[in-house]
Amino acid sequence: MNKTTILLAEDHVVVREGTKKLLESQADFEIVGEASNGEEAVELTKKLRPDVVVMDIAMPRLSGIEATKQIKALYPGTAILVLTGYDYDEYVFALIEAGAAGYLLKEASGDELINAIRLVVTGEPVLHPRIIRKILNRLRAPVEETPETTTLEPLTGREMEVLGLASRGMSNAEIADTLCLSVRTVQAHLRSIFNKLGVGSRSEAIVYALKKGWLSLDQLP
Repeated sequence: MNKTTILLAEDHVVVREGTKKLLESQADFEIVGEASNGEEAVELTKKLRPDVVVMDIAMPRLSGIEATKQIKALYPGTAILVLTGYDYDEYVFALIEAGAAGYLLKEASGDELINAIRLVVTGEPVLHPRIIRKILNRLRAPVEETPETTTLEPLTGREMEVLGLASRGMSNAEIADTLCLSVRTVQAHLRSIFNKLGVGSRSEAIVYALKKGWLSLDQLP
């Protein structure tokens, strides 16, 4: 069995140990490292190349936001799942901009955390549409066009369909069923969308499309 390798970045030892014990109970998970601050999270990611980093926000030496930026710049394929006690708009916004694939609060159940890890490692989002709404409330100002944004390769009609369904919170399997496609084809469309928009997750792609007016808030659940 190919196990999902996980790095835990959490400065509170009790929380980190509890999370580790929970995740180690899953046969398909392997905890490969533990970081007690943001700098250590970045360094251990370089050394261990985990599939998923479970990242807290408020950590010493380097915040979870900055650590996420650095990790995603180095290893775009590493999924960052934020696990925090904070749901402030500015944190949510900054982390999605940085490339986090998911955002969970520490009040989540153990099963929710386990499921979230399994989702983000396959490219599925763990971000409630309500969180996207919160982000969009801060993105209502028109975006000034720049040479970088105007030269993006346009999305195809099918890619826009996939992105629109993703914005409604549909899983890859649900999108495939709706469009009569295979899950593998949906995954290929999503990879193409990410590459064209220069983003690393569904959440980033949806926020980008909403900012550009390709999707509207009315389309969200």
